[in-house]
Amino acid sequence: QVQLTESGGGLVQPGGSLRLSCAASGSRNAMAWFRQAPGKERDFVAAIRWNGGYTYYADSVKGRFTLSGDKASNSIYLQMNTLKPEDTAIYYCAAGRTILSAIRTPGGYDSWGQGTPVTVSA
Repeated sequence: QVQLTESGGGLVQPGGSLRLSCAASGSRNAMAWFRQAPGKERDFVAAIRWNGGYTYYADSVKGRFTLSGDKASNSIYLQMNTLKPEDTAIYYCAAGRTILSAIRTPGGYDSWGQGTPVTVSA
């Protein structure tokens, strides 16, 4: 496992923006963001595979969220624009030796951050 440190969550009005950051203590071939709203399962948001720099998004955030990363520092960033109340959740950073077929599933990752809360409300 690697240690993951997240930052950037907070309270924002609908239509606003936030940027989440995650730094890993070591390297893995993939890093991702998941989110979990109260009473719901942990859902995939976005992921990056370092080999090739490919990014993947959930349909619900495509066009609004942008995932970027710095392989040298094992860091990823999630720029979230046009936020909606339904984006409210705890956002978790994940890292793993993840195969492509598992890129969107929590079980594909072996390391998790503590989570950072995002609240979208007027």
